[in-house]
Amino acid sequence: MRAAVEFSTLDLPLEERIERWEGHNADLLIGLRCRMLEVDQLEATGTNLRLDSVDLARVIGTAHVVERDAQLIRQQPSDSVMMYFSLVGDAFFYSEDGIRTVGPGQGLVFDADRAFMRGFSHGLEELVLKLPRSLFADVSDTATLSRPTVFDFSPSGNVHAAALARQVGRATSRRNPTPPDEHAILELVSVLTTGARTNLGSAHRAAARSFIEQRLHDVSLSAPQVARAVGISGRHLSRVFADDGISVPKYILERRLERAHAQLTGPFDASVTIADIARSCGFSSATYFSSSFVARFGHRASDVRRDAVITRSAG
Repeated sequence: MRAAVEFSTLDLPLEERIERWEGHNADLLIGLRCRMLEVDQLEATGTNLRLDSVDLARVIGTAHVVERDAQLIRQQPSDSVMMYFSLVGDAFFYSEDGIRTVGPGQGLVFDADRAFMRGFSHGLEELVLKLPRSLFADVSDTATLSRPTVFDFSPSGNVHAAALARQVGRATSRRNPTPPDEHAILELVSVLTTGARTNLGSAHRAAARSFIEQRLHDVSLSAPQVARAVGISGRHLSRVFADDGISVPKYILERRLERAHAQLTGPFDASVTIADIARSCGFSSATYFSSSFVARFGHRASDVRRDAVITRSAG
């Protein structure tokens, strides 16, 4: 996985923050003019990751407004399509065909070379996917993106949009980044924009994994439930996972065990028992959890937790 580029205004002199933030965005995403509503104390952090054909980012910032007008577009053409996924904060998007509001769990796709203004009155955290316009046209069968479109990637929204956001979010995580699947990203964009249903195994797999990840705590989670959410048959879902050499139930069990292991080795809270952790990861039987954990990791859950506490204490 390529190294992400981290940039923050927090340690910069106040008078340099806006100019440096504009420069960072121009270099790694698109050129923008940034304005503060009251004081020039912009606090903004960007995590940017460049893949072979697309760019990913995570942006966190205080309240401000950004603008890309006709003059700036002429000076710094982007020739790209932008997709934003809002995690925190409400935003407005103003363009020639009207104004849209975008809140947490909603995304926005638009042509970066059509003038626009975006505002964040209470700050923001969002994920960004930038695609060359020619590539977007290939995967979406759309030569031009005539108008901005808002979509729903919340847990109850479009499962493919949720999977796409998860790909971008995990790749740009500042703590434990996960290598993104660029092929899956492009196929998810294709499904999201066209609803195409051919050669989309990796997109269905990514969507299924995203749905599973959000519901690991649910003891009733099953392969048929996942298939219905993704919009494919149970048999097709089984084939998609079989391409990775695993069944859907085994994948669910693996992810539950990995989540339990992460909680056991994470910050210690004496009020949270191992049984509590097992239940939070979707295990209804303590016996089944214990035997599965030993089979997967070669140690009992209690031993793993004890060793983690000793290691932290020694450090």
